[in-house]
Amino acid sequence: MTTASHAADGAFRPDTLRFLEEIATNNERSWFQANKHRYEADVLAPALDYIETMGPRIESISAHFVAIPRRVGGSLMRIYRDTRFSHDKTPYKTNIGIQFRHERGKDVHAPGFYVHVEPGRCFLGAGIWRPESGALAKIRTRIVEKPGAWKSASRDGRFQEHFEFGGQRLKRPPRGFPAELPFIEDIKRKDFIASCPIDDEDVIAGDFAERTAARFAAAAPLMAFLCTALELQF
Repeated sequence: MTTASHAADGAFRPDTLRFLEEIATNNERSWFQANKHRYEADVLAPALDYIETMGPRIESISAHFVAIPRRVGGSLMRIYRDTRFSHDKTPYKTNIGIQFRHERGKDVHAPGFYVHVEPGRCFLGAGIWRPESGALAKIRTRIVEKPGAWKSASRDGRFQEHFEFGGQRLKRPPRGFPAELPFIEDIKRKDFIASCPIDDEDVIAGDFAERTAARFAAAAPLMAFLCTALELQF
């Protein structure tokens, strides 16, 4: 998917961030249609190049996570917002979202590595966001059954150097999980997602793919734990 104007070096460019800044203040269809050529050249093309560049790097972490450089149905999330059930009717996202999902995952609720490019708010993510109830119960149960493995995965020094857990958690322990259990605060989580903030300058640096892969490798123990809990290969 490499273009003449953008080598597949795994980096975005200043024009990418500039477009995202402008669409944030011009979030309407007429502006987007007039600037669609910029979206294609400055956002879509480098995003697909980046995904392609990340392919072998993701595979080196786990052969069961995939990087799919497609305009639709791949690792790149659509720029078009689903406004059907939202009070916010702006039609476009103001960020680039890329998820390298597990080969058996079909949506954002599957285990995955995530890249978020938004001026001033760039970050990397790893884990599983808002898993359905059955998957959530499996993760919680494995924490109870394998507390040592959970400690190794979630408190690893290299992981904590880069990532911090976020997302929502219950105020009280879930039913069937006594409050005195080890790691009860983790068991109360509704999301098992960790994020790593990155600077805008990192995104446009020539070694962005290498930096991304190094951060994701630090999160590999967490991903392995979640996959095992969900009976997925890692």
